[in-house]
Amino acid sequence: MKTRVISGTVIGVLTVVFGLLGGPALGMLLMICACAAYLELTKAMGLASEGGAPGALQVTGLVFTVAYYVALVLSDHFFGGVPHAQIALFAVVACFIVMMAFYVLRFPRFHAGQITAAVFCFLYAPVLMSFIYRARLLPYGMFAYALIFFCSWICDTCAYFTGRLLGRHKMAPVLSPKKTIEGAVGGILGSALFCFLTAIAMEKIYPDHQLGVRVGFAVIGLIGGLISQIGDLAASAIKRDYGIKDYGNLIPGHGGMMDRFDSAIYMAPVIYFLATVVLK
Repeated sequence: MKTRVISGTVIGVLTVVFGLLGGPALGMLLMICACAAYLELTKAMGLASEGGAPGALQVTGLVFTVAYYVALVLSDHFFGGVPHAQIALFAVVACFIVMMAFYVLRFPRFHAGQITAAVFCFLYAPVLMSFIYRARLLPYGMFAYALIFFCSWICDTCAYFTGRLLGRHKMAPVLSPKKTIEGAVGGILGSALFCFLTAIAMEKIYPDHQLGVRVGFAVIGLIGGLISQIGDLAASAIKRDYGIKDYGNLIPGHGGMMDRFDSAIYMAPVIYFLATVVLK
């Protein structure tokens, strides 16, 4: 428990510091995290070479991950802002085409399931995680950035304690026996409350801006809390499918990058799109 608390504290501090810095610093940190998450996912799905070394498909995915994040950062800070949606779409399509080239040119070394898994992992970890960076670039982006982690970590904490106190009905007994419906409701309400409080703090910081985002932030908290728990269960389902306990051991006491940030990664695009409406 001590190791878990220390690791959690370090993660919290880094999240705040790089959130405040934003820009290239945040983009490069997320690039490193995305590479780690991609390696964990692809290894879990059996794409590593014998002995655990990165395989050809993993290396290709890592190259595309680095290129994708560098393109996002360069677009914003050097090239006048090429739309991120175009960059993301190009990266996914290009990754798919190159993976298929491996498939046909090296046939039958790879099979179709491996190509599908490699592209899926690129979309799941690097692309979805990039919405954390994109959220930070929005107007009042520090608050949009914070909502991603409030809806994830606060929801997890509230769900845990509510479930321990009131939990009676299992939510997903096969996939996650300890999660309860009561805990899920508590997590969603806790997420909504903290997002609402964030809106109040935001209006105090910008008293002259006539923001009026309290209801919008509360709605983001409700939806984000729900999506957060789906993301947590989705990552758990993949682990069950492949018979592993943790995605890795990168973060002491927490497991791998995917173990700690599974719900935040899954939820980041949802919060981003909601925040573009509320914070426009």
